[in-house]
Amino acid sequence: MTRPRAIRGDDLRRALAQEAARLMFEHGVDDYGFAKRKAAERLGASEYAVLPKNAEIDAALAEYQRLFAADTHAETLAEQRRAAVDAMELLGEFEPRLVGPVLSGTATPHQEISLHVFSDSPEAVSLRLLEDRIQYKVSEHRVKMNAERVLQVPAVQFSVFDFPVDATVFPRDGIRQSPLSPSDGRPMRRAALEEVRALVEDVAAGDDR
Repeated sequence: MTRPRAIRGDDLRRALAQEAARLMFEHGVDDYGFAKRKAAERLGASEYAVLPKNAEIDAALAEYQRLFAADTHAETLAEQRRAAVDAMELLGEFEPRLVGPVLSGTATPHQEISLHVFSDSPEAVSLRLLEDRIQYKVSEHRVKMNAERVLQVPAVQFSVFDFPVDATVFPRDGIRQSPLSPSDGRPMRRAALEEVRALVEDVAAGDDR
């Protein structure tokens, strides 16, 4: 009797991950917790259901993109990465790093371009945007550095070619330690400008073949 219940539980968990991934892709949901709760509501899962991990949703999202949006996803991702290069060139003095779904390749069409930039004066980042007459907003993000250390850090939001950009501003020495990813709890992968340029050039080279 125990084994069939476990199988049904696994099937439900997989279905919840798939539904959460669909919500993220089609409706621009970028909060894992909200996507899980909405998926559970839509599938009629009880409050005792074991919800999928964030990494399982990412895997389901990648599968959804491969099955239902391969061509459009590749094109949109390439455009997002080109916009990321432009944003990183603009903020070059702050040693920008690309992070998140645009780097990993699971970005949805609604996804913002997430950057980490480094300056002991967050106002210097805003001033750089002002110099180029780029409109921006200032906010804060909560980032988890390890199991015990959570920081509130400033961030700046702006747009490049209609693509939203979110630049989290760390102190200069923040380049030494990446915060933990909300997806898998590991240190976030960061890519410098040259690596992102290489990603863009690889796609361009593939189109020419």
